[in-house]
Amino acid sequence: MARCYPQDPEFTDKGAEKVVFEALAESLPEEAMLFHSVQLRDRSAEHEIDLLVLWPQVGIAAIEVKGGLISSSDGYWYQSDAKGKHRLKLSPMAQVQSSAHALKEVLYPLMGTRLTSRMAHIVALPFTAWPKNYTSVGVPRELIIDRDQLPQIADQVRSDIENQGGGLAGLSPDFAERMIKHLLSSTGELGESPEEVNYAGALSNEQVQETLTARQQILLSATRSLPRVRFVGGAGSGKTWMALQKARELSKQGLRVGLFCYNKGLGHYLKSEVGTWKQNKPVHTGEFHEYARRLGIPDGKGQEYFDVTMPQLLRQLGPQLPAEQKLDAVIVDEAQDFAPDWWEALLSCTVDPLAGQVYAFMDNRQDVYRRWDGQGVGGSFGVATALVPIHVDDNLRNTRSIATTFKGFIDQASKLRGGEGIPVRYVFSTTENSIDTASDCVDALLDEGWATNQVALLTTNKRHPVHQDHFENGTVDSDYWPEFHRRDGEFYGHVLGFKGLERSVVILCVNGFKDMSRAAEMLYVGFSRARSLLVVVGDPDLLDQACGNELPQALAKAQAWDPQAAHELEPI
Repeated sequence: MARCYPQDPEFTDKGAEKVVFEALAESLPEEAMLFHSVQLRDRSAEHEIDLLVLWPQVGIAAIEVKGGLISSSDGYWYQSDAKGKHRLKLSPMAQVQSSAHALKEVLYPLMGTRLTSRMAHIVALPFTAWPKNYTSVGVPRELIIDRDQLPQIADQVRSDIENQGGGLAGLSPDFAERMIKHLLSSTGELGESPEEVNYAGALSNEQVQETLTARQQILLSATRSLPRVRFVGGAGSGKTWMALQKARELSKQGLRVGLFCYNKGLGHYLKSEVGTWKQNKPVHTGEFHEYARRLGIPDGKGQEYFDVTMPQLLRQLGPQLPAEQKLDAVIVDEAQDFAPDWWEALLSCTVDPLAGQVYAFMDNRQDVYRRWDGQGVGGSFGVATALVPIHVDDNLRNTRSIATTFKGFIDQASKLRGGEGIPVRYVFSTTENSIDTASDCVDALLDEGWATNQVALLTTNKRHPVHQDHFENGTVDSDYWPEFHRRDGEFYGHVLGFKGLERSVVILCVNGFKDMSRAAEMLYVGFSRARSLLVVVGDPDLLDQACGNELPQALAKAQAWDPQAAHELEPI
């Protein structure tokens, strides 16, 4: 039997909600949570979800219940009862969709992260036998549960979540438990501690940053007639969002689009975003090398094979591809990671290598792999075609406190659009002990009230033990990255693998560098991954050496912090 909130609800309708509630309470498993009459206020609008199901590992179901005899005709919905037949102002599906959207918006600032679990919008008609052959574009028959389906309602709800629900994955049990206090009217007031005030302010800043990203749509619209463009912008300027939007727009035009990147983590993120689109998707989304393998290029070993041999083999295969397999447009995110040979290989797989559509989203100062030569693309096809540079000036991701740390690396014309935010924190540690110290920071931040899935710990040299275990066990693709994108908990990674990604809180563990000539770029990438709070852990002498002349004032305004003590923050 499900956990019910409230345990004994009061039903004000004529029994419809009571019938469905009791059927769900009896048939759902004990780990599931069932809520009655969830009241929501999203800005000035008021909403109610009749029944809400939180099913750990499965997902969420928002259910609109309609009593009486329900019918539909010519696009309108009708309800018949003892008083006669009347038309409903909104369809039951429109009601539950609106309420579910409000739930996501209301929970975001309270939970500290977007609700991305699978969610189904369901209409329950406990007193109506709905036609089994009913068809509608807006209301699939599968999302209507009528009186004959009540005995199997739990199975139907699960099927609807898994097969009809929008979202990335199942519902994390920890996330579900955290939702409970926000869904109940007995939720306590936010306290007055400095940590809670900082936390609330950080979430407010992140909401503003989400809104600002839409500014970049103007750049995409203004350049839509240009076939070959490189969008150049600093960290946090919305380039990945723009790459996804461009891919969607071109796919809607019926073009065969390839959306590429180099990093595995970014590839998983792009796939998860595209996976939420109902239609008009790129024919390939993800890593460049993954695309080569899909076309039959054999896998290999060693950096030389992946950097040189595999691209050469793809370059030879491209012209032989059937016309229906060739790409109309190539979009590359974090394009500075691509070497000239990789571009040649991709263009060989296009319908028109010389004039086909190419869009590169890049940051020249994040060229940590030293691959981008600054030239055009397509040289081996006769002439290198220059990509028209379009500058993306706004920093949208970071607060000003964070963006100031890498200001020396971004264009002076860049505008810092985020709020002032929480001061950056600095934690002293020897290089040898930096991973242990950074791990202590995770515990201290969770004690402050940050959610586990808001925190990422990134290293600059050797992997954190949690990351290393996934690497050694071969679970990077199957568990490690999917868990990150499901936001199951805190994340442990490496700076290079986190390019293009972000989290509310980043603990940058400066545990050395394999190549000091790339140290400043790596710090730039690490600093810029945090949206609301940046914590830098390391030896001050190593940090000074790494920052060099390019980031001389990176931590000038940072505040010293001891995660193991209860001291107030003090200026360095």
